[in-house]
Amino acid sequence: MDYYRKWLNEDVVYIVTEEEKEVFNKLTTEEEKEQFVEQFWRRRDPDPKAPTNEAKEEHYRRIAYANDHFGSGKPGWRSDRGRVYIIHGEPFEIQENFGGPYSRPMYEGGGETAVFPYQVWRYRNIDGLGQDIELEFVDTTLTGDYHLASDPFEKDAFTNVPGIGLTMAEERGLASKHDRFIKSGGGEYYPLLALRNQDRPFVRLERYAGVMRPSKIKYPDLKQIVDVDVTYSTLPFRFHQSQFRLNEQQCIVPITLEFANRSLTFQDKDSRQVSRLAIYGTVTGLGKQVVKEFEDEVINSFSAEHIQTALRGTSLYQKLLVLDKGRRVKLTLVVKDLNSGKIGTLSRVLVPPNYAPRDLELSSLVLSNSIQKLARVPDIDEMFVLGDVKIRPSLDRVFPIDRLMGSYLQIYNAGIDQQTLQPSLVIKYKLYQGGKPLMEIVDDKGESIQFYSGQRVVLSRMFSPKDLGAGKYRLQVEVFDRVNNQSAMIGDEFEIVSAAAKPGTD
Repeated sequence: MDYYRKWLNEDVVYIVTEEEKEVFNKLTTEEEKEQFVEQFWRRRDPDPKAPTNEAKEEHYRRIAYANDHFGSGKPGWRSDRGRVYIIHGEPFEIQENFGGPYSRPMYEGGGETAVFPYQVWRYRNIDGLGQDIELEFVDTTLTGDYHLASDPFEKDAFTNVPGIGLTMAEERGLASKHDRFIKSGGGEYYPLLALRNQDRPFVRLERYAGVMRPSKIKYPDLKQIVDVDVTYSTLPFRFHQSQFRLNEQQCIVPITLEFANRSLTFQDKDSRQVSRLAIYGTVTGLGKQVVKEFEDEVINSFSAEHIQTALRGTSLYQKLLVLDKGRRVKLTLVVKDLNSGKIGTLSRVLVPPNYAPRDLELSSLVLSNSIQKLARVPDIDEMFVLGDVKIRPSLDRVFPIDRLMGSYLQIYNAGIDQQTLQPSLVIKYKLYQGGKPLMEIVDDKGESIQFYSGQRVVLSRMFSPKDLGAGKYRLQVEVFDRVNNQSAMIGDEFEIVSAAAKPGTD
């Protein structure tokens, strides 16, 4: 095998895209192939001005690490663990089980059995798959060759041994071992199986396939617009960002886009009026290295009798970005109306705050036209959802007088009263008009507190615009922590209008 063929089929086999491979296979001379290799690494270079290509060095370091740690009768880079490591890097956590007796959790059916050696790798985020990705590798041959398992029962050493290693349902005669593969998550009910969403077969298979391939851009024309840094303004939209602490190192930064429905193109489909938007975004560091890349398709559909009302309203899109605290990055968005071809772009610098570890700190204050407590935390990321609360932010902060207005806020580093084991806060909601105090609501009993833990306190409160009347106002939230004797405040402007002046949103 010549050098370039080896480079394609071994060195970069896991990270080269199908489009790049197709171009490479059409090259005929060594000069063309050498230029291709140079451009391949240059496209991935996080800092072209640096003397070394960090992406290239990191890639070959991962190959060396995989060969040193995952080899077993074959080079480590050829193993499933090696492939995942080369593509996605080191997981933030590895849980290892060397095999033997095993008590199944209920999401695996419960009961006692024995398992082959296995490892669980956890990634905080994998683009295209989401956050908190869990991968299970099983050594069924006892040779050290761990393969990526697509089924939670693959590690069960007694799967094919009758009468032992039974799940709770099998112990009670409600199912057989054969049912594990034809029922569990496959559309039929497997008794007593409290299956997690991430363990459902189709979800697991999708994760299995997605984690093994390089990221592929669905709308390459939008990516090209970002690459050449061209600005379009034929499709306008409003932008809003909020910031919330996730943990000691990271922040959640929800970015929200609002589109006037009248600026979108609707086409008739199956007797309904449908608009389609493609959204592509990148987050890059100071050296132009890509920190995050995402794309979505947003579809709005209205019946013929409701389309005129819908055209007077707006549509929202939201993406939750997880970013390192204090790290300055650039967000670039490209939005394309797939029906008309109109394009809108936006570039914005984001600087997630470096929240202090001990001082009383506040998140962004979100004013909303809809705050809803959910029955449980969703298994996957959903737009407008933080924890178990769904908040649709009002980007223009204009509220009809006949609807409620809500405020949402998170508090960090609040003290816990050792007698009650709860926060002890005084929360003042102050309303101003024209710079003059108008109204003050004092909550010293925790009525606004929706949730608290050692990391955060979540505040939510609804207001009735009817109590104020039409006009422009300012809401200021002041928080005093009686345990630590600390205070903090935050505020924002808003407007109340007559019901007819503010159409609904979708």
